[in-house]
Amino acid sequence: MSDDVSKGRRNFLIGATSVVGGAGVVGLAVPFVGSWNPSAKALAAGAPIKIDIGKLTPGTMLGPIPAWRDKPIFVVYRTEAMMAQLGERLERLADPDSEEEQQPDYAANETRSIRPEIGVYVGICTHLACSPKFRPELEPQQFDPNWQGGFYCPCHGSKFDLAGRVYSGVPAPTNMEVPPYSYETDSVIVIGEDGGVA
Repeated sequence: MSDDVSKGRRNFLIGATSVVGGAGVVGLAVPFVGSWNPSAKALAAGAPIKIDIGKLTPGTMLGPIPAWRDKPIFVVYRTEAMMAQLGERLERLADPDSEEEQQPDYAANETRSIRPEIGVYVGICTHLACSPKFRPELEPQQFDPNWQGGFYCPCHGSKFDLAGRVYSGVPAPTNMEVPPYSYETDSVIVIGEDGGVA
């Protein structure tokens, strides 16, 4: 066998080995780099989520409803009229001053929010974990002749005002929960990260 054939064979084997080795390195690197992303299990356990509220208009609730920790998140844009009535008829509420720890400190106010017009709540009734319906109308309803807007749970009749505060005499024992949240920008909310003001 000539030296030229041996040299050619050697070069071919070195090249082939390099290609296979390179493919193996890429094959190992892809799952490794992919492992840096939060898994579905981590997201369900509470990894922060971002919500764009740029298209939310006064008097409406964000839809489709995003989920954090497998719980629906209600984001409500309150009108001036909605905010004005939050200080009225407080005697109808079980915890008007939010003394139960159902919200972070920065949301322990009348609107239970960072920005008065934007309310962020875990959309679960505190009675039996049903999801209450957003009823923004500031007018009498069949289920309440003195309705001033808020959330109504048709399952067992629990009612919450537009700040997620529970009415007295309903099955739900506490206000709706306010999740930890912050503003990344004026139109992007990060659920699961505590308290920055836009």
